[in-house]
Order: sequence, then C-alpha cells, then structure tokens
Amino acid sequence: MSQTIYDIAVVGGGPAGMTAALYGARAGKSVILFEGETLGGQIVVSERIENYPALPNIDGFTFAQNLKEQIEAQGVIIVQAKVTEVEKTAPAFSVVADQTYTARSVILATGLKHRKLGVSGEEELIGRGVSFCATCDGRFYRNREVAVIGGGNTAVQDALTLSEYCSRVYLIHRRMELRAEEELVKRLDGKENIEFIGDTVVEEMQGTSRLEALSLKNLRTGAIQYLPVAGAFEAIGYIPQNQPFQAVAALDEYGYFLASPTGAASTSGVFVAGDACQKSVRQLTTAVSDGTVAALFAVQYLDAHKD
Repeated sequence: MSQTIYDIAVVGGGPAGMTAALYGARAGKSVILFEGETLGGQIVVSERIENYPALPNIDGFTFAQNLKEQIEAQGVIIVQAKVTEVEKTAPAFSVVADQTYTARSVILATGLKHRKLGVSGEEELIGRGVSFCATCDGRFYRNREVAVIGGGNTAVQDALTLSEYCSRVYLIHRRMELRAEEELVKRLDGKENIEFIGDTVVEEMQGTSRLEALSLKNLRTGAIQYLPVAGAFEAIGYIPQNQPFQAVAALDEYGYFLASPTGAASTSGVFVAGDACQKSVRQLTTAVSDGTVAALFAVQYLDAHKD
C-alpha cells in the first residue's frame, strides 16, 4: 500500500501551529499536525486571556480546545506524538514521529519551554499564582503584592509593567547586580513600589489552592525569609525546542529559528512560526499571526511546485 503524502506537516500544536493548520486546511491542502505534549502549548495554563481581540475573559484551556475542534472540523489530522527529525527527501520531506510520515512542505511551530526554578510547589501552582507572562496575567493582581524572579531585561520590564497596577512588586535576583540594560535599571529608581531583593533565591513556593508566599534564602547569610505574595512571575529565560530541526531550518546563536518575513526557513519548503522564531515580541496574537503567514506562504509554495 502506498504511503499517504500530505501537503503540509505542522510540527507543534500550540496557537501558532494550530492556526497554521487551520489556514492550510481552509486553502484546500491536506494537513497533518504533530504534538508530543499538550495541544495548546503554554496558553493552556492561563487562567484568563484578556488581551486577545474580541475574546475577553476566555481561559487558556477553552481557547485551545476551541481551536482544536476548529481544525478537526476542517479535516486536519492530529497525531499525538513527538517529532524527532525532519529530513529533506526531494521532492518531499520525511517527518519522523511514532512512524515516518511524508509531506510536501513543513511548518515548524515548536514553541518554547520556560526555564523553571525547579523548586517545591512550583509545578502545582503554575496557573494558580505562578505565571511566566506579566503582560498576559499582571492585571489579575491589581492592588496586590507580587514578585518577579530574574535579573535580565524581561524581569526588569515585567517589574515595571506590574508596578503600574500592583501595590508592591518584589524583584528577586540571585545577584546584587542586575543583568538588564542600564536604561531599564535606571527606570527602577523612580518606582517607589518596586523593592529589589538581591543575593536571594526562591527555595519554595507555598500555597494550597493558590500561591500564598515564597520562601527565600539569602545566599550571603543563609537567612530564610517568608514573603507573602499573591503572584510570582518567573523571568529566567526560555529553552527553544529547535535543535532536532537545524538540518532544515537554520538557528541563531541562541537556538531560535531564523526566518524571512514570509516565515520561510533556510530550506525551500520549510516554514517556521511562533515563539520558537527569532523575534522581540512573544504574545498569543503574534503566535497566531505567524501561523497565518507561514501557512499562506506554504500554500503559495505548494501551488508553485505542483509537479
């Protein structure tokens, strides 16, 4: 029996990947989508999405479930398996997951993993007071005390953003010197409700149904501090999931996909989308935008290579 050859293989089932699948299928192409973990990606743990146009107050799980049902209604095949390799086998591509699949084009929307602290209570409280996105979740903590963990540009920017509506923001860093750009650090000086706690690490996140406090350890003295907060925003970096695909999609020095404005990668017929790409803004709206662009140009590629 001959193997099915799909028009588009989408690697990654987050908002970018599922949007790409939606647009590809609506253009009349056969689409197969692979996700090795949870469909919806990072957005699933969001308690509420308030910054997506025309969909206020939808939770992340419902958003992802609606998108899944939408692409299935368009005929997208979903395979719950991790893709370990994509290989150019002219004129098509071999996609290795639970078995080997063949596709005429590939969209890589592999997403990111947030670096986590790895402390007690963290996993249980993600989405229940522990967040990775101040822009997305900060307004839920209006007039409350929160903490930001990290010392780079993202951490300082998150603290500045949260200071606009939180009563107090604790910026916790393992060193006394922040790694953020000087101009950002200077902006902290004018914020009376931001308190910097240096030479300190989080030892434990405490709470039953929601985050209630952080247990902090001073690295110089060893002293333990109990810090009551309603929210904790981790800003200690991301881990791209792109290494297995660098043979078909070039990476920058940090492991992010390099792409043209069309989403085209370094190999003809391969497109990239979403947070795994080299970019300055990572939001739900930019993810679905990337997925749209990658799919439409993948369709153009397919139409130009019908033979």
